[in-house]
Amino acid sequence: MSTKFFFLMILSFFVAGCTQETQNNISRSIQNWTGTNGVLEVYAGEKLVHRFLKIDKMSTATGTNDGEARSYRFGYGYHDINLNNTIDANEKKVYFEISDYSSNYIFFESNN
Repeated sequence: MSTKFFFLMILSFFVAGCTQETQNNISRSIQNWTGTNGVLEVYAGEKLVHRFLKIDKMSTATGTNDGEARSYRFGYGYHDINLNNTIDANEKKVYFEISDYSSNYIFFESNN
């Protein structure tokens, strides 16, 4: 058996034995290396009210002392103030938080 085949076999067993959450964390780590081009759109009813561009990832907040997941996500992205799907000169990269309970939002990867 070749060394590459043996290594791939061991890696396959390792990944198959991981929980779904661990597999998701591994996937996010790989995605962070390669980068993404995420877009977050926030809606008030059916109306688009905010858009953030070029988000590399959104993270779930965790408690400082208990490590429990919080009910919001956060990240960094360019606030598309005029909603034209383009980063204009006056649109800066900002930190944002979004609630899991009260916010209607869509997060997706853009090909632009």
